[in-house]
Amino acid sequence: MSHPTAPLRAPLEIEFDYTRSLGPVLSQFLAALAERRILGARGADGRVHAPPFEYDPVTAEPPGELAEVGPEGTVLSWSWMPEPLAGQPLAEPFAWALIRLDGADTAMLHAVDAGSAAAMRTGLRVRPRWAERPAGSIRDIACFEPCDGPVGTAAGAAAREAAPGMTITPVRLHYMHTASPGEAAYLRGLAEGRILGQRCGVCGQVYVPPRGTCPADGVPTSEEVELPESGTVTTFCVVNVGYPGQRAQGFTPPYVAAAVLLDGADIAFQHLVLGCDPGEVRMGMRVRAVWGDSASISHFAPTGEPDAPYESYARCL
Repeated sequence: MSHPTAPLRAPLEIEFDYTRSLGPVLSQFLAALAERRILGARGADGRVHAPPFEYDPVTAEPPGELAEVGPEGTVLSWSWMPEPLAGQPLAEPFAWALIRLDGADTAMLHAVDAGSAAAMRTGLRVRPRWAERPAGSIRDIACFEPCDGPVGTAAGAAAREAAPGMTITPVRLHYMHTASPGEAAYLRGLAEGRILGQRCGVCGQVYVPPRGTCPADGVPTSEEVELPESGTVTTFCVVNVGYPGQRAQGFTPPYVAAAVLLDGADIAFQHLVLGCDPGEVRMGMRVRAVWGDSASISHFAPTGEPDAPYESYARCL
């Protein structure tokens, strides 16, 4: 009796800094936070939105003069966070809550330091705990706290470090990924130095990496197909700017990220093309997989063969 193969699982993390221009409305909102004031915007229907909207949800017009709301408010709903994650507002257990500030008709999402889940409730009156060094960002409100407790940081204006105009928000997603059966077969094949795809039994299309189901016919793709290491560059881009956390892998910008169509496959997949000057990479260029030390494809490199005719890969662009 054969035993089922254990599913492949691995932790994955996506992290980047999101930068955006604040514009006239949010610049006022964050500048006020640095002064320990909270602003809202009155809409055409008379409702006060806090945080303020950039465009009225009824008329799509920018708001007029912003009005001060709060700073106290009422918890409308909440969810307890027993084990805070890195980068969250508080290191100890806290609640994420929707808080309607006094004078506002909408709620804002923020952290509430209630001390325990038993102390949290809908209808709880809360006030902001201000950051010690305001900088003109949403984190100038360190969190909210119950109104019946001691004040965490004394209210009052404080000089901010910089005038808001741009905001940089670190985005981080950490999760445990479980590979699908098709993906697991593909990964186990790579560990053996093989590139595996799957063929649709209806249209005959070969997908690599396997998708498990044909997107054209909606049927399972159970037939396994071993593909060669050679392929064709269909489209590509030259990466000229590095980014924080980028894995060096022995190369620095500029380098090429390309869509590679393996011989016998009907869909291209993205990979690196190294081994030549980025200016030499072109559509139709013939490439071959170069294996790394971790039982995976490190990159693709030119084979020196004549370019593939456009008609051979045009359908896969």
